[in-house]
Amino acid sequence: MYKKILFATTASPVCDNAAKVAFDMSGKYDADLYVFHVLGVPTRGFSPFVTDVRTGDEEETHDANYIDLVKEEIANTYDKLLEVCDKCHVEAVVGVPHREILRKARQEDADLIVMGANSRQEEVGASRYRAVAGSTMRKVAKAARCPVVIISRPCTTCWKLFSNIVFATDFSKAAESAFQYAMKSAMAVGAKLYLFHAVDVPTSGGLPPSQEEVEARVAEARKKMKEKYLYQLKENNYENYEVAIWEGTPYVEILKYARDKQADLIVMAHHTKDVDPEEAELGSTVEQVVLRSACPVASVNHPDRVAEMDID
Repeated sequence: MYKKILFATTASPVCDNAAKVAFDMSGKYDADLYVFHVLGVPTRGFSPFVTDVRTGDEEETHDANYIDLVKEEIANTYDKLLEVCDKCHVEAVVGVPHREILRKARQEDADLIVMGANSRQEEVGASRYRAVAGSTMRKVAKAARCPVVIISRPCTTCWKLFSNIVFATDFSKAAESAFQYAMKSAMAVGAKLYLFHAVDVPTSGGLPPSQEEVEARVAEARKKMKEKYLYQLKENNYENYEVAIWEGTPYVEILKYARDKQADLIVMAHHTKDVDPEEAELGSTVEQVVLRSACPVASVNHPDRVAEMDID
């Protein structure tokens, strides 16, 4: 299913959870794993100074010797994981993080990018947390040609033991690629696939919809589930699935449902509007799920890499 996986890391403790998933997936699929670190943003011109992406400090040099030292530090950080990884490659470069990650993914023709949701050890309630949407994670998810798995919490099951995958849809065109990824992932690991939609019912401000209107929207959602997804599961002879339609604020209901089903992975479209993936922004629902989810979240943007995925 995966031949090449790119693990984008700051080589700091906040990436440990993402590291476990990345190395686990590499082992399961016998895939090449690129442990990739962008060590600093260069200053203007031909200055030898770079700004360290982790500390914000200015370092005086970034020559080959310095980069080798950084790579050695990364190898020491993940020494136990590297011991059992036969196809691991540790690399470090200087540059703007999201640009270098995307460049490396294109260069290696990566099937998947694994990364943390943030690079600082802070709580969800911190004022900084909302700003993560403008960070490296958002920019990588927006432009990546392959799915991006984002880890914001410890993953207790990791990929080898995945048994429950939640696919959350809004029935947009973008959600079709996310469904294909969720279905193929479920088939590959033998997981149960939960197809979920939250009927957006405002909880504050203005008049709430009538019960008749809510029931009509639920019925329409069930019809769309059948028309868009269930026939594909039938064509693939995959019967290990369940459909649920809930009411409420989408990201809240998705998180509640994922907890209820003990989800190991949530799969969503990167964005929720029928726009060019190159122009799409990370949807607010996806963003809130990413930042608060207890399990990994896969953000799917482009259809091409998903279409090429083999479940073997």
